[in-house]
Amino acid sequence: MDDQREMPRYRCHKEVRALKIKAIAHGAGGRTADMEEETDGGAIIFPENQGYAPFRVEPEYVKKHKPQAGGYYVVYDDGYKSWSPAKAFEEGYTLIV
Repeated sequence: MDDQREMPRYRCHKEVRALKIKAIAHGAGGRTADMEEETDGGAIIFPENQGYAPFRVEPEYVKKHKPQAGGYYVVYDDGYKSWSPAKAFEEGYTLIV
């Protein structure tokens, strides 16, 4: 690739569902009242958004996306689940309810 030439630019126009992550419980010790202890590499995500219960994510999700508190758990229309840093998400998406 030519180092002097800028790459093409794109603008996002997708609609997604997302929750801001307040905290993540990784590995042993992560549990909620209705979930067993996490020991397989999965995690429990605690949403910052009011009215949403903590939920479990699979080890594959954690390994691939390395989610962090303060970022967003994102689900696309086709069901694909991802993670986005807050700055990138908030600059690219507007809440539509």
